[in-house]
Amino acid sequence: MAGTQPLSFASIAQKKEKNGTLQHVRLDARAVLQIAKHCRETMPDLVSGQLLGLDVQDTLEVTYCFPFPVSATEEDYQLEMMRCLREVGIDNNTVGWYQSAYLGAYQTVELVETFISYEESIRQCVCVIYDPFQEEQGVLPVKAIRLSERFKKVYKDGEFTPSQLLESKLNWDQIFEEIPVQVHNSSLCSVAMECADSNNTSSTRQSDLQHLNLSTNPYLEKNLRFLVECMDELANEQQKVGYYQRSLARQEQSITSWKQKRKQENAIRRAAGEELLPEEDPTNPIFKPIPEPTRLDSMLIANQIRNYCDKVDTFKAKSLQKLYLTKAIHESD
Repeated sequence: MAGTQPLSFASIAQKKEKNGTLQHVRLDARAVLQIAKHCRETMPDLVSGQLLGLDVQDTLEVTYCFPFPVSATEEDYQLEMMRCLREVGIDNNTVGWYQSAYLGAYQTVELVETFISYEESIRQCVCVIYDPFQEEQGVLPVKAIRLSERFKKVYKDGEFTPSQLLESKLNWDQIFEEIPVQVHNSSLCSVAMECADSNNTSSTRQSDLQHLNLSTNPYLEKNLRFLVECMDELANEQQKVGYYQRSLARQEQSITSWKQKRKQENAIRRAAGEELLPEEDPTNPIFKPIPEPTRLDSMLIANQIRNYCDKVDTFKAKSLQKLYLTKAIHESD
């Protein structure tokens, strides 16, 4: 066509970079089963593993995964596994990692540090959280998260002081971003599942009967117990901030008292014609700045508290629906 300019490699790369904002995580069903098997078999211990796949524009495709070893050297094991997978024709590009969680408790400083370490070599990476304890509630316990760009900018500055957080306008609920997850099956797998479903002549399955369980105590009690523990941890973080403010006030009083005493000494030395002493003495311990406690821990705890509250609210709504349904059935009888 006349007037059409051929696309260069640079223009294609720039277009991909512009439209490459991660919007979806596409999990292969085989990878999901591998993650679920690893996390269930090691309960109640928490485990993690490597995610492999491809970064295709705005979608991160996870096609395979393998668990991290407990005893062997982790880095050597990963390189050897990726070499073996490449030889058999399986995607061996690292796109993130997965880890198990207990009732959604994953917001930790270690998780943030792992994200920063991965993103030094991987432009777009995610962490897939699998909670095996939520399977009993009839939900797919898989979520994909990543660090927000605003949080990474503040983290690189290395300060989480109130002034820095106020300047960056970073809230506690803006640390992580949850990315929509899509589970994909191959065509052969979909056909096999359809055939297996059609061969099942039973009208009622055991999995369907589990939804009629009206017990609300175990799961709700665990969430509330962890919620109370997080509230205690948040109170401890607030006590650290209060102790810092009291120490800062005592230091300011000591400095003011020292300066007044120095002014009196200088007045006497001035009257005697002697050399005046400096107004400040950096060698004096009272002028040593008090390190301000980081607010990162309190932000992560607040994020975890919101997670527990959301789960309690969701579980409460489902339980009330079952109870109202049961009440209507009894009244109809």
